[in-house]
Amino acid sequence: MFGLFKKFKDGFAKTVAAIADTTRGLFGGRKIDAASLDQLEEALYTADFGVETTTEILDEIRAAYRKDPELKGKQAAEIGAAVLQRVLAGAEGRDLVGAAAPKPIVIAMIGVNGSGKTTTTAKLAWMLKQDGKSVTVAACDTFRAAAVEQLKTWATRLDLDIVASHTGADAAAVAFDAMQAAKARGRDYLIVDTAGRLHTKSNLMEELAKIRRVLQKHDPEAPHHRWLVVDGSLGSNSIEQARVFHKQFGLTGLVVTKLDGTSRGGAIVGIWRELKLPIYFVGLGEQPEDLQPFSVESYAKAVFGLES
Repeated sequence: MFGLFKKFKDGFAKTVAAIADTTRGLFGGRKIDAASLDQLEEALYTADFGVETTTEILDEIRAAYRKDPELKGKQAAEIGAAVLQRVLAGAEGRDLVGAAAPKPIVIAMIGVNGSGKTTTTAKLAWMLKQDGKSVTVAACDTFRAAAVEQLKTWATRLDLDIVASHTGADAAAVAFDAMQAAKARGRDYLIVDTAGRLHTKSNLMEELAKIRRVLQKHDPEAPHHRWLVVDGSLGSNSIEQARVFHKQFGLTGLVVTKLDGTSRGGAIVGIWRELKLPIYFVGLGEQPEDLQPFSVESYAKAVFGLES
């Protein structure tokens, strides 16, 4: 647990620093006052926690402050973390394997260009491999220049099994071949890196639907997981993106990336409140091991600068 928490603490360092700077180190142990609560409110908005969550956090801290005017910043942080844990109850993505798991379990990675989708595909495959699972990745983002080569490079670096063609190849055909290969090789998982043109382009949705139909020729339930990879630095702007993909493709979960490079780590809460889609993984750095299963407790404590 300590190792996981440290990943979260380091990954959300910019969000923590932004809150600490705005509140002038409120959570360092000094007594709170009305001015520091106003500063905290500003910090939470800046970190993209949104009106509803910010209001809930401040209401509970103010209520505690009215009961105990000697309330310390650390106590306020603990209250804030407890509110976040309550708000995010149920947000952790859990089961990758069903009761009667097929082989392979197919995970479709969906998202716009720049979200970190291809990199996340490779990191997820590596994580599953480290857990003793056999994995094939499919390079189906064939429309973006260098996307196929990017996944091939990751596959070489991490020793991953990959099915790929050339840039411009038919993405659905690559998906079909990858599914066939994964079944023949007895793989536990097939992870499909899909096309990533802008979510407002109808042809992208048609392409995703085509990939889904092709996979279902092998397994009517495939893809078993349909995860949207969203760039956490976009903050609440990612909610509309997720809403469109969910309507069109029936998402089953989210992966939130690039959280280590932003001070807007509160966006995770808004995405969950709006869509109620479980968050399976978060990207907290550039290395393969920096893709971590989402932990509500670790997240809530990390953003308020608390220790595990």
